[in-house]
Amino acid sequence: MNITLSANENLIKKAREYAKRHNSSLNNLIRAHLEQLTNQMDRESAAQELEKLCIEYSGESPSEYRFDRTEVYNRE
Repeated sequence: MNITLSANENLIKKAREYAKRHNSSLNNLIRAHLEQLTNQMDRESAAQELEKLCIEYSGESPSEYRFDRTEVYNRE
């Protein structure tokens, strides 16, 4: 998919120079940045879900289950 962006000419020039110094292209830099942004949003959503679950369940195990240390230490 193609998109059109507009930016200050000086900014574009600096970005292209940066990309060239890093053996990349402006297109690749923008794509990488968009991927980083969307991954960050995914992490934030996951963190919010974890926080919600932690509050909802308060770290309590179901009453029918009892933790037994021997189960952990006697595993082979």
